[in-house]
Amino acid sequence: MSALRKVLVVDDDPVVGKSFNRVLSHDKGYVVITAQNAAEALERLREQEYDVVFTDIKMPGMDGVELTERVKASRPWTPVVIITGYGTPANEQRAKAAGVSDFMRKPLSPEMIEESATHALQPPATATASVVPLPAASAQAMPAEAIDTQHSYRNLAKLVAAPFVGLAYAVLLPLIGLAMLAWTALQALMTIPVANKILMRVKDIALFVAAPFIGLIYAVMLPVVGMTMLVSLGVKAWMTRKAKA
Repeated sequence: MSALRKVLVVDDDPVVGKSFNRVLSHDKGYVVITAQNAAEALERLREQEYDVVFTDIKMPGMDGVELTERVKASRPWTPVVIITGYGTPANEQRAKAAGVSDFMRKPLSPEMIEESATHALQPPATATASVVPLPAASAQAMPAEAIDTQHSYRNLAKLVAAPFVGLAYAVLLPLIGLAMLAWTALQALMTIPVANKILMRVKDIALFVAAPFIGLIYAVMLPVVGMTMLVSLGVKAWMTRKAKA
């Protein structure tokens, strides 16, 4: 038969200690010792070791957080659980900084008492258990330095291409607008027979006049597209070589 776990319950309300004793002392493997205040609890701790300490946060004299600090200073391995009816964020922050293992909020139920005791006495997870194996694909992932460099070169390529893209928009947008206006007017005039004949002649003349502009568009766009593709391919090839190196 395994040895009984010793539980120290510190609360100025005797009902709390009796609740712990009733829940944990009957075939649960615990022996419950009570203390009415922090000073009495420290005296109990000097007399013998305890597996877990439950303490109220608000007591006359030394409060539960100060008691936790004293316990952790002399017995850092002993888990301490705070019992509180004053669950304010400030109290919880102080208790966490002191190193408490858990919080219990009044009113307490038998399930809460038993679950908190079991949780507090669980051994901490080992470092090897917390290691999560990396996926196989991540072993071949690109180093962070290479990724940062790749982003830098992409931004540089965008910076170089920006003037050419702006020039393309400056040339294309007016032409597109004029083309849409001309097409709308043409559709309206095509409904008139005489105007239809005239428009056919005008169409031929317009094509002749527009030919230089179309050539200009190709002359502007093709170098931009070609240079952008070359820069992109060059950056990808350089980054692939660097990643393999």
